[in-house]
Amino acid sequence: MAARGFPYTDLKDFLAALERAGELRRVSVPVDPTLEISEVVTRTVREGGPALLFERPTRGEMPVAVNLFGTEKRMAMALGVENLDEIGERLGNMLKPELPMGLSGMMDGLGKVRQLTSMPPKKVKTAPAQQVVYRGDDVDLNRLPGLQVWPGDGGIFHNFGLTHTKHPETGKRNLGLYRLQQHSRNSIGMHWQIHKNSTAHHAVAERLGQRLPVAIAIGTEPAVAYSASAPLPADIDEYLFAGFLRGERVEMVDCLTVPLQVPAHAQIILEGYIEPGERLPEGPFGDHTGFYTPVEPFPVMHIECMTMQRDPVYHTIVTSQPPQEDHGLGKATERIFAPLLRFLIPDIVDYDLPAAGVFHNCAIVSIRKRYPKHAQKVMNAIWGAHMMSLTKLIVIVDEDCDVHNYNEVAFRAFGNVDYARDLLLTEGPVDHLDHASYQQFWGGKAGVDATRKLPTEGYTRGWPEGMTMAPEVVSLVDKRWKEYGI
Repeated sequence: MAARGFPYTDLKDFLAALERAGELRRVSVPVDPTLEISEVVTRTVREGGPALLFERPTRGEMPVAVNLFGTEKRMAMALGVENLDEIGERLGNMLKPELPMGLSGMMDGLGKVRQLTSMPPKKVKTAPAQQVVYRGDDVDLNRLPGLQVWPGDGGIFHNFGLTHTKHPETGKRNLGLYRLQQHSRNSIGMHWQIHKNSTAHHAVAERLGQRLPVAIAIGTEPAVAYSASAPLPADIDEYLFAGFLRGERVEMVDCLTVPLQVPAHAQIILEGYIEPGERLPEGPFGDHTGFYTPVEPFPVMHIECMTMQRDPVYHTIVTSQPPQEDHGLGKATERIFAPLLRFLIPDIVDYDLPAAGVFHNCAIVSIRKRYPKHAQKVMNAIWGAHMMSLTKLIVIVDEDCDVHNYNEVAFRAFGNVDYARDLLLTEGPVDHLDHASYQQFWGGKAGVDATRKLPTEGYTRGWPEGMTMAPEVVSLVDKRWKEYGI
């Protein structure tokens, strides 16, 4: 069942839905975007608290919305479902390669086609995102209540800016979510990492000696916001995917000063360009790793035009050691893309990406083990699967283990493993922000085989039988439980 009001027209529409559901609190007293908002948000997230709307930030000209996706419940609301697995099931059904059988099968196939045709974005001529326009010297990022989240941060950062670029040769669009450091009233640092598509677009533009046009949308409706963070294959357009999530096409409008399109119902749009060869120091920044990432040179966006809705709402996110708001985004990615991962690696029964591993340091995977070294085969397949290549630790368990029950997983990983034989060590790419690797961008990885071992794997002792209570005793105790007075 879709959430009330879904698909949402814009961010304000989603905030209204959250408020109706008791999932939003308004903070009416003045609060400082430098550190104070961050501390309030962090405490709220760790108590499982609501989304927050700071109505009177002491810097900037508009309210601040934050912690919108901090729980699985709100993330499901954001995407219009009761449970995030519903979207994964829809995606899985579209991936099924069966030929249609009979009239009902043909109709089912046509239904999938109709889902696909509803996805491409729809161009409109006028947009709420362009109701107010600032150009040239009137551009001033200080109108925005950007946060300084941690004391050691290099300044103000805009942490939920959806960055639009196009490949200079093919024209293919990319939508990405990157942190943006405010350098001046009209320039920001672009922290796009080495593995991201926008980095590739920028590299081509520099090779050609061209400026790279860039547009940033702040405060979009949630399906678009999530799609910017989703680990999509390079040939899947993020707005196509947002349309799939919404069940409706996303309305887009031409920018006023650069040859790009942006979501028509965004709260704020920044338009500008990056000069080839220009870099400025970016950082430090307190990131989701729980540590400050160091200062590094990154490209600079020069903003020539800033447009916005009348009475806009500024959307941002706080980053820190888990738990933090990105838990909801990471869990959505885990559940939505489970069918795709199983499609690529059919051996997988289920998987979990623990928030404590910031969703890429660790993957727990269950398999239906069928042959010797099956676990090691799956480990290597995962390390070859798109952005799963950044995973540092993979724990493989049998299918009867609930991968979401960390106590059960730990019991298997601690007790079912001979670390002289069941540990696979290798090297490969790691996340740009990884601080533990001795070399930036690559480092060591481990796979732990916590499955039952087979004689054909050299285990000749006979795997012991697990203990389970007799079913009739379980039933008896169920019936008599109240009698015990416990």
